Amino acid sequence: MAIETVGVVGAGLMGRGIAQVIATAGLVVRVHDSNGAQINAARGAIEASLAKFVEKGKLAPEARDAALTRLHFVPDVADLVGCDLVIEAIVEQLEAKRALWATLERLCRADVPFATNTSSLSVVDQAHGLQHPERLVGLHFFNPVPLMPLVEVVRSIRTSPDIVAAMMDFAHAIGKVPVAARDTSGFIVNLLLVPYLLDAVRALEQGSGTIADIDTAMRLGAGHPMGPFTLLDTVGLDTVVQIGEIMFDQYRDARYAPTPLLRRMVAAGYHGRKNGIGFYDWRGESPVPMDLGL
Repeated sequence: MAIETVGVVGAGLMGRGIAQVIATAGLVVRVHDSNGAQINAARGAIEASLAKFVEKGKLAPEARDAALTRLHFVPDVADLVGCDLVIEAIVEQLEAKRALWATLERLCRADVPFATNTSSLSVVDQAHGLQHPERLVGLHFFNPVPLMPLVEVVRSIRTSPDIVAAMMDFAHAIGKVPVAARDTSGFIVNLLLVPYLLDAVRALEQGSGTIADIDTAMRLGAGHPMGPFTLLDTVGLDTVVQIGEIMFDQYRDARYAPTPLLRRMVAAGYHGRKNGIGFYDWRGESPVPMDLGL
């Protein structure tokens, strides 16, 4: 399966990262988002990210320039016609994803793979109503996409083995390391990671340690590259709550239920590094643990 042009739907944090990686790998990318402001923000963010790679000597200036020429931001979803693969990175809502796939199925060739970047929703649930459910596969990237090497390739009970094989090859071609995952909520990483993150919040609520001490303990005692609260802020507290709710609804296991503290923080607008405030205040030169009134 020859993949030369890839469509990416959604120009948020994940979509722009996916688009950057694919363009840097030498493929043409068409990025669509219905929000014009999001498109402008994505263009600027990708340019800034590539500039950092050049500054650090990880990317040649001419490679950056070539990647930017392969990036195209398109205002209409119909502009994705002719793409050899379409990846969605839109809101984590089942009905929104189903509506997108239904629209794309009317526009794209029947042999074009559709890949969802969902982190918790079932792939087969998204395929409901499609004439060709065998084309839909999970392709779960991790944030920040340009730095994180892993991609989970998720096969549903309806996904064609040929599509899965093609996506494994595609992941290798763009410099990622693919792992095969089953179509169960959370796949591999979040199935194990989400309970760990929520347990850290519970430990904080119970007074087992401070934000900084728990982070330090898990870095130095367990060998983790970052502590759970730094990781929560990096992933996004609102994202973790959303994923946890979806997984709790799937499994009815209390380990996946977002804690009261986490819910209160999201309600207060504490989303983590994306807006500068989470378990840490990221707005200064270095992060400072927040006083959460515990």
